Amino acid sequence: MISLRKQCTGRWPVHFFQRLGGVVAGVMLATAPLSYAHAAAAPVVRQPQVLDQSVEAFYRARNGAPLWFSPKAGNASQQLVELLKTADLDGLQPPQYDTPALEDALRSAWGGNQKAVAHADQLLSEAFVAYARDLRRDPGIGIDYVDPGLRPVQPSPLALLLSAASSPSLTSYVQSMGWMHPIYGELRQALVNHNYSSDHEKDLLEVNLVRARVLPPGPNRYVLVNAAEQRLYTYENRQALDSMRVVVGKPKNPTPMMAAYIRFASLNPYWYVPPDLATERIAPKVLKQGLGYLDELGYQVMSDWSDNAQILDPKTVDWKGVAAGKVEVLIRQLPGAHNSMGRMKFMFPNAEGVYLHDNPERELFEQAARLYSGGCVRLEDAARLGRWLFGKDLVWEGAGTEERVPLDYPVPVYITYLTAMPSGSSIAYFDDVYGRDSSRLATLSDQGILASGSK
Repeated sequence: MISLRKQCTGRWPVHFFQRLGGVVAGVMLATAPLSYAHAAAAPVVRQPQVLDQSVEAFYRARNGAPLWFSPKAGNASQQLVELLKTADLDGLQPPQYDTPALEDALRSAWGGNQKAVAHADQLLSEAFVAYARDLRRDPGIGIDYVDPGLRPVQPSPLALLLSAASSPSLTSYVQSMGWMHPIYGELRQALVNHNYSSDHEKDLLEVNLVRARVLPPGPNRYVLVNAAEQRLYTYENRQALDSMRVVVGKPKNPTPMMAAYIRFASLNPYWYVPPDLATERIAPKVLKQGLGYLDELGYQVMSDWSDNAQILDPKTVDWKGVAAGKVEVLIRQLPGAHNSMGRMKFMFPNAEGVYLHDNPERELFEQAARLYSGGCVRLEDAARLGRWLFGKDLVWEGAGTEERVPLDYPVPVYITYLTAMPSGSSIAYFDDVYGRDSSRLATLSDQGILASGSK
């Protein structure tokens, strides 16, 4: 993947965040509790006690009470078996879950024999755990996990079974695949119900199902950006609370798939102009309108991006060379009404220099295809997102330049690429603007996996 550092932000932010990593680590050590420091210095390291996280531990905690044959289980056991029979839709192998043995155990348990019920219940739990853990394994689809803690992990058997047991309805939990992201469950249901009009749509459902596997299943707060749809969602308690239009990267500068923690907002930011935009956008305007254009829009020519950078006289710049792409110039734009970052940006430090930010070019949000950025995500309503993230309005009036407002608790952002999305009782399909579907479909076609067989 081509780095978006120059296309999106210029070089300064990446250098800054590389330095920031060391600063953050130092702050964390400096502010660590005294007891932690003592523990780190202690000559004897005691291993923590490992709790039993097995299926057997789950049943011991329940004194053997059944889960799948409980009075409130409904037909969850049959639904689970049907899921396992169609595990090929998930890219898994149904035989590894031994559904014939599960069906035999279910038939034996229907007579009400306590021993048979206990045996069947545990078999179902073991199959459920194996299937759910397989689904929660990272499928490796090219996401940059900026914060490794956001990479999908396989829950313990005990955690999975406790989650299932605590659900208000085990039947609904299995039907909606409550251990996965809601989008995953709905895309899979569309495949099961043949809710597609062609083999190509079926192929798209399968491709996007894999992408949905990495989305978070839990009730925590997070931001989801679907670059293919050019829309942002805020999630909480497994529900999309709000959404807004966004502008994403041009096809030549695609917004990457990544997962990271939003850590702070920056009010009244500078815009560090990417060199390609200085060539394509700014230099031709200077040649046509004169150097007054720079003053009018608040552009400054900089010696470098260091803390002690000097502001240079634009008269010393070979603007024809810049326009021709032969001379590179470092330009930043002052905060203000014309600033391309708008009044605020939301930062999740990453090597690609990608972030979410305000945008004064409001007309772009009226376009059906909003593919205009250098890779960053421009927000239809940055203030509204800030209000949700921080629980209060972010006031930029009177704030200093590049004033940083930290989040008390970092909020994950997942930037994905879903060209098939649930929409009510149907599926909405979006253009493959970055060619990621066509590349994946061609590979699968060569392997003889696709229904359509087309590239």
